[in-house]
Amino acid sequence: MENLIIRKATAEDAEGKGFVHYQSWIETYTGLFPDDFMKKQSLERNITIAREHPENTYIAIVDDEIVGFACYSKSRDDDLTDAGEIMAIYLLEKFQGKGIGKNLALKCIDELSDYQKMSLWVLQSNTKAIRFYEGLGFKEDGKQKVFAERRIIRMTQENKN
Repeated sequence: MENLIIRKATAEDAEGKGFVHYQSWIETYTGLFPDDFMKKQSLERNITIAREHPENTYIAIVDDEIVGFACYSKSRDDDLTDAGEIMAIYLLEKFQGKGIGKNLALKCIDELSDYQKMSLWVLQSNTKAIRFYEGLGFKEDGKQKVFAERRIIRMTQENKN
């Protein structure tokens, strides 16, 4: 995409990132999570989260509009040592399938390259996301948990460094 800019997020990006977080949740998870859970999602809450946590985040900008973001960190899973985690990749639906999500993922993968392994959690019923992560080399590792009454699975990959 010729007008694509990917850069580190700042606190000033909070409204755009918060909107992408909220809107992509609605676009992606309506019908996959219970309706009462979805009704609790709010734009204001996502903007607040974005304002309070701009660190370890890349944003994707097309024509001066934030259209996606990805976050990474040290793994939060006790059973993984020397592991990094892709915590989130969100992209507005109309920008999916254009390579933007892959570019965001690769930025996170690069940031996590000092770790031996990388992981992420994905909704088991979100087959589109699972295929996307498989295309990046992630594989289900057998770990599962329940979030908002839905099963999520962990995917991992060894770093190639």
